Amino acid sequence: MKRKLLALYIGVVILSVIAPAVGAEKHSALEPAHRHSWWTLRHWAVNERVKEGNVDMIFIGDSITHSWENNGKEVWQKYYGHRNAVNMGFSGDRTQHVLWRFDNGNIDGISPKIAVIMIGTNNSNREDNTAEEIADGMIAICKKLRQELPRTKILLLAVFPRSEKPCLQREKIAKANKIASKIADGRMIHYLDIGPKFLESDKSISKEIMPDYLHLTPKGYKIWAKAIEPAVVKLMGKKK
Repeated sequence: MKRKLLALYIGVVILSVIAPAVGAEKHSALEPAHRHSWWTLRHWAVNERVKEGNVDMIFIGDSITHSWENNGKEVWQKYYGHRNAVNMGFSGDRTQHVLWRFDNGNIDGISPKIAVIMIGTNNSNREDNTAEEIADGMIAICKKLRQELPRTKILLLAVFPRSEKPCLQREKIAKANKIASKIADGRMIHYLDIGPKFLESDKSISKEIMPDYLHLTPKGYKIWAKAIEPAVVKLMGKKK
């Protein structure tokens, strides 16, 4: 009996030691997080739009995706206006914010043919998240979509390069992309890196493409749309 009690005690001690370590594996890029003010209003607006139905395509991301409504407006209308597309890009968003939005109505009751994802650059700021953590967030978003929208094909885009010239932040993003790309199965999840199309021959970024070396000009949105069009046509299962 004493031996059994001793074994039980040892087991409890071991679990108490292991538990914190398991919890430590969680990090900010994976923890669904809510934001406030205009963000909440936009979130509600997206929810109202998806309640209307007739959603064949969704774009998920941050300010770069959000600005399809500004610098990318004409290109969006040309390529996606007839495709029942919904812009789910929110300026400033990180992977954790997308996960929260998914849990709170953004993808309820719809079954789009394709989801285009480009998220993670805001997680790369300073020491906020490591490349591995950013990739975790990107992968979690793909898994959540597969769980909630099993008939939707996913086009996971590599996070676009940023900064005028190659730098440590760009390297972090590239590493995150490489890790996240492994979730692609070539069937329901497809990975595409169009980043090189935004770069000059010396790997620098022109202000004609990204005036602040992050956000796109109308020319940049043309490059984006043209680069993913073959994949979009293929995954949507019908001609342009």
